[in-house]
Amino acid sequence: MNVALCLMAYGSTVAVFGPPVLHRLTRRGVAPRLGVLAWLVAIAGALGAWVLAAGLLVVEFATYWRHPSEALRACYSVLSFPVHIHGGWGAQLVTYSLAALLASGVAAMSLQAARVALRLRRRTMAHGRAVRMVGRELPDVGAVVLDSPEPQAYCVAGRPDTIVVTSAALDALTREQLAAVLAHEHAHLRGRHAALTAVLRAVATTLPGLRLLTAGSVEIGRLLEMCADDRAARVHGREPLLGGLLALVGAGARVPVGALGAAGTAVLARAERLVDPVTGMHRATNRTALLGVIAATVIGLFEIAVGILFCSTMIN
Repeated sequence: MNVALCLMAYGSTVAVFGPPVLHRLTRRGVAPRLGVLAWLVAIAGALGAWVLAAGLLVVEFATYWRHPSEALRACYSVLSFPVHIHGGWGAQLVTYSLAALLASGVAAMSLQAARVALRLRRRTMAHGRAVRMVGRELPDVGAVVLDSPEPQAYCVAGRPDTIVVTSAALDALTREQLAAVLAHEHAHLRGRHAALTAVLRAVATTLPGLRLLTAGSVEIGRLLEMCADDRAARVHGREPLLGGLLALVGAGARVPVGALGAAGTAVLARAERLVDPVTGMHRATNRTALLGVIAATVIGLFEIAVGILFCSTMIN
């Protein structure tokens, strides 16, 4: 039982202290890809620990009456204190009910998250099909052009992936700026950023009270925009990309749900990165801190997992 309690305590610690620490380290986007990894490791570590804790409790409740061996008692005397429930079928019924409740709760939350993610994907794919039907493809632009008075550029993942540029955006952007904005959207599609943000949004919607998920979903979305900025800036330069973002930032229309817009997220912070990049020393310090957070998160969960494996080996 202590193993499960340790897992729950570990997950709760990561969920409470992870967001402020990670926000401080990733707010400027010094190392956006490493920042995305740090947030994902924290989210996976907390959720994984809670799921493992629920699984351990289910297994212990369901098998305790069938495995009263000395190995089980010896193992849990080191890592746990066994659940000693004295009584007949009534006590066993209580333990099996608790196990079923935990298992059904985890299954229900997983199913709900999968439903939300599937619904978001269907909406984005439907939007992509509609855009390709009403828009016009320009081979030299590499995107579908929509007639609209609002300057916008965004990508929609689907089959096939679609980059959408409005006619107002074509009028507002220079050739160099358009190339930089399109490179930004291509970076999103190559990195499968839309799929990642959709999954995070689905999980955050399922557990809306968990700050690690709600804040993590927003922060990862911001960092993914910075990742796409960096890829586009390496090819086309910082100035054309910055000019393209500023030309699109005043659009009044919102980007469709599930789409990733070039000027739809944290434009001010991204513009500051492009205008005033950090020094090499600052970048190295930030990377070291992020790697330390990732290592601490992984090692903590790994140590608990080793204890679980030790238990399983002794029982078998």
